[in-house]
Amino acid sequence: MKPGHKPTLTLPGPLLLVGAGKMGGALLNGWLRLGLDPASVFVVDPQPSPEMKAELDKHHIALNPGSMPAPKVVLLAVKPQILKPALQAVALHVEKDTLVMSILAGATLGALDAGLPDRTAIVRAMPNTPAAVGRGMTVMVANSDTGPEQKLIARQLMEAVGETAWIENEDLMDAVTAVSGSGPAYVFYLAETLTLAGVKAGLLPELAAKLARATVCGAGELMHLSDLPPDTLRKHVTSQGGTTAAALEVLMAPDGLEWLMGRAVHAAAERSRELGRGT
Repeated sequence: MKPGHKPTLTLPGPLLLVGAGKMGGALLNGWLRLGLDPASVFVVDPQPSPEMKAELDKHHIALNPGSMPAPKVVLLAVKPQILKPALQAVALHVEKDTLVMSILAGATLGALDAGLPDRTAIVRAMPNTPAAVGRGMTVMVANSDTGPEQKLIARQLMEAVGETAWIENEDLMDAVTAVSGSGPAYVFYLAETLTLAGVKAGLLPELAAKLARATVCGAGELMHLSDLPPDTLRKHVTSQGGTTAAALEVLMAPDGLEWLMGRAVHAAAERSRELGRGT
């Protein structure tokens, strides 16, 4: 492959995207960037945003079509609360070789299977919001009816917006949701709190915000490009008896950041389990 050459995304048949909100739209944009034929894409969304409507019109992608060819892939990107009616509508389009993918938080393989024809290939995926800039992280788990070729299709679709990983034990998906699915919000909140701390230390709000944003983004990119683990990168910044060490003494106290992050991830995982139970 030539340097700088991007692979072209091709599918064995039509793709039906159900839900074109922020994550559905990010996925669609990633697929189009990789050269997926817009004529092979069909979108169902009763209330797309004006921006999404304009994007679909730009690429001549069918929105809420009255009829369409049988899809090879159906991707569910709706709110978990409307899973059952969404599955009822989708089931009409599912054939024996159709792959159904879901990015709904808390929607288990069992819940998906209950609303689809018998022996449907199903992949449950959990992407996160950096997918909007091609830097997402998606973890997937497949049911026993999903074959190797369908797993490859699922991986290619999600790699259009970032990195991917597979798990065998679906029970781990609640922890995945809590760490990477919800994780970007934790990082954004870190930038918020670092800004507020800077203001309390005497900086003007505009400067504090600029410093916090640039620091979080720069540290993230450094970690992305480095093969070193985070603890090693942290130690490289920390001089004995220096300013960073003084700050880390507070953050690494027994009731510090590790303790708080543990509580946060636990709460998110528990909520993911509740969503899976429909509560």
